[in-house]
Amino acid sequence: MIKKNNAIRNIAIIAHVDHGKTTLVDGMFKQSGFLQNQDRIMDSGAIERERGITISAKNCAITWKDTKINIIDTPGHADFGGEVERGLSMVDGVVLLVDAAEGPLPQTRFVLDKALKLNLTPIIVINKIDRNDARSAEVLDEVYDLLFELSDDENLLDVPVFYANGRDGVCGKSLEDIADNLYPLLDSILESVDAPTYDDEEPFQMLVSDLSYNDFLGRLAIGKIINGNASINDQLVCVGKDEVTSLRISKLYTFNGPSYVQATTIGAGDIVVLAGIDNVSIGDTICTKDNPKALERISVDEPTVAMLFSKNISPLAGKEGKQITSAKIGERLQKEALRNVSIRVEKNLDDSYTVKGRGEFQMAIIIEEMRREGFELCVGRPKIIFKLDEEGRKLEPIEKLIIDCPEENAGTVMEKLSKRKALMRDITYLNDRVKITFDIPSRGLIGYRDEFLTDTRGFGIMNSYIKGYELYKGDFPDRFSGSLISDRSGSAVAYALWQLEDRGRLFIKPGDSIYEGQVVGERNRDLDLLLNPTRTKKLSNMRASGKDDAVVLTPITRMTLEQAIQFIKDDELVEVTPLSIRMCKKILDAQQRKIFDSRGSIPDYLK
Repeated sequence: MIKKNNAIRNIAIIAHVDHGKTTLVDGMFKQSGFLQNQDRIMDSGAIERERGITISAKNCAITWKDTKINIIDTPGHADFGGEVERGLSMVDGVVLLVDAAEGPLPQTRFVLDKALKLNLTPIIVINKIDRNDARSAEVLDEVYDLLFELSDDENLLDVPVFYANGRDGVCGKSLEDIADNLYPLLDSILESVDAPTYDDEEPFQMLVSDLSYNDFLGRLAIGKIINGNASINDQLVCVGKDEVTSLRISKLYTFNGPSYVQATTIGAGDIVVLAGIDNVSIGDTICTKDNPKALERISVDEPTVAMLFSKNISPLAGKEGKQITSAKIGERLQKEALRNVSIRVEKNLDDSYTVKGRGEFQMAIIIEEMRREGFELCVGRPKIIFKLDEEGRKLEPIEKLIIDCPEENAGTVMEKLSKRKALMRDITYLNDRVKITFDIPSRGLIGYRDEFLTDTRGFGIMNSYIKGYELYKGDFPDRFSGSLISDRSGSAVAYALWQLEDRGRLFIKPGDSIYEGQVVGERNRDLDLLLNPTRTKKLSNMRASGKDDAVVLTPITRMTLEQAIQFIKDDELVEVTPLSIRMCKKILDAQQRKIFDSRGSIPDYLK
């Protein structure tokens, strides 16, 4: 018989990047009795706090009017769509947060589409109503338009709507009636979101939606209990894709605030943590040994981008990092694949690894985490994963690209995107800015973001999401400049760099250690150029009549990891260490490169 657990509500906060999800959760914490001195309590990772974005979905719980509300703070970036999908698998409703000035953006559409397909009840919150450029009424109309575009359910017109300022912790049902707290929103969650349902005739079933690790407790499995109850002494099993394994659970925990507390029993509808388990993957079902019954596994979108990960091939390998072997890199990537449902890891014949995921930003975050853990590695240029249709024709992922830029830069942007096979779908003029919508192959966006920021002088905004697969659009140049490549090892010399400045943009400073095959700059022409950055000035006993030339170098800006990944060509790698980011050719020796160039291709094991 189907029953409801009215003592619990499970919700997810979904929104575009930087629309205020984590700040709103902070307000809910404080006003429900969890006094926190720290802001952005849910962004616990170092990279999350530095960049101001949510990377992985996180669980927490508050109590409001004797009802427990489990809250999942989800990422707003489409590259972390796997985190959104596993987060939504645990909830019965969503709070859709939209910026009062920016309105619904591509990731708003992405996460809302996922929620509506799961029949989750939305609560609309127009956030940041205190902005000077806020246009709350227009944004609400845009949200309704988006709802009807994604669903034909007329009941969506009756969903609760709130206007809020998450930073100050206030909200209201209209702009004229803003309460000085978030109580109306919390009340609406209890009233509008369905309580979790369960079948009291079914045995214990829990869907594993997340994995974690604790130094004291061991491996942790996090998920929602669909049916039944369990205690520590119960005989449980894990139903995986291909096998059923016995489990020995050491402790049970439920969420309380941003952390969890120990429990003796756990019941249907709650989101819980099981400690001390092994051999469990995301999507598995944990159930009783007497009646093993699997639930439907979490489904995620297929990867669209692949990247090569290998050990550091540089002569400087091992000088800055602790983890340098292929085996250690593979171990770390397999560990990442266990807790990240949206990536796949494949081992290649030469002990390198191909990692498939959602986008270059997701890959950059994984690389940055490994770098901070002491790894040294080389990574290749992101490559799009193609498909074949029933007739054997090549298909590629197409993205919906939305550009918001100053009107004076629109012509340059449209010209450059047209060279990358972008097709303009819509254009809107707003004061002195232009909003342009394109359909563009995903490969056309690799390496374009920095160019876009330069063309718009930093005033442009660019967002995209995967639209689907279409027929291959044809080849186009992905980079219009060559590389400046060092032809020998040594230390960079100021005199040599000064003589080379007219060749292009340099990436190195005097005193930097360099090696043969290293990419030391971007050439101002379309072909690569070998050069010697270690050349010193020849000294003689003859004195010039005038003063020696004064060496004044143009200041350089070190490339970030994302910029380097976007910059490299197919025959180049990014060398990543805890202290440095360099770029190099896949074949370091110039003579070897000439041999392979004469054959027309690089060997398969280096692709």
